[in-house]
Amino acid sequence: MAKIKNLVLETISVHITLIFCFLLGVADGVGGWRDYGVDPSQFSGTLMRTCERLVKEGRFVPSNPVGILTAGYCELLQNKVPLLGSSTACIVVLDRTSHRLHTANLGDSGFLVVRGGEVVHRSDEQQHYFNTPFQLSIAPPEAEGVVLSDSPDAADSTSFDVQLGDIILTATDGLFDNMPDYMILQELKKLKNSNYESIQQTARSIAEQAHELAYDPTYMSPFAQFACDNGLNVRGGKPDDITVLLSIVAEYTD
Repeated sequence: MAKIKNLVLETISVHITLIFCFLLGVADGVGGWRDYGVDPSQFSGTLMRTCERLVKEGRFVPSNPVGILTAGYCELLQNKVPLLGSSTACIVVLDRTSHRLHTANLGDSGFLVVRGGEVVHRSDEQQHYFNTPFQLSIAPPEAEGVVLSDSPDAADSTSFDVQLGDIILTATDGLFDNMPDYMILQELKKLKNSNYESIQQTARSIAEQAHELAYDPTYMSPFAQFACDNGLNVRGGKPDDITVLLSIVAEYTD
């Protein structure tokens, strides 16, 4: 599953607004499972839908997004219907009363917090080795111990105070592998106000630019640069699923 070519991730995202908090989540299913006749999107999709349901049922603590991820994953493990696959995951929880951001990131999806045109906080990418991110997995008995499988507790977790007007960008690695921060920031500067249409248009613009760069064979993408740093002669973008969630911290009202 560490191939440079033909590694495709199936993406699912959720966003939930509650009275006291706002939650975002993205998950990437590892495409290598196609070689075993498994639809990669089933694992990531079921994981996010399970986390969404648990949140809506109130079975979570806002300051502990790792707990949300753990509960969702454990439910998948206990499912009577076999579910095979692997997925990275990133969950972001904004406490709307305290303006504090709580995050859990497992693998190479992630988030940025942008303030005044600069990145003031970001997730740390988790890789076992080049192009092999941390991931939650369920493998058939004969493959246990062979397929990479990390614990939800291995997720990088942070808490961070945000301010009104801060931009929170949550995305899969299809964005970060193809667009460096300065390009993302250039696009975010075009965001003139915080209405839904403007935010949606900017998110779409970022995703479309990343998609275009992903298929440019001469572009020195962040992924290609990382490959070269690891002794591989790689150039061009990285074709991949791309999900971009864009949020702006606004005043909380009852």
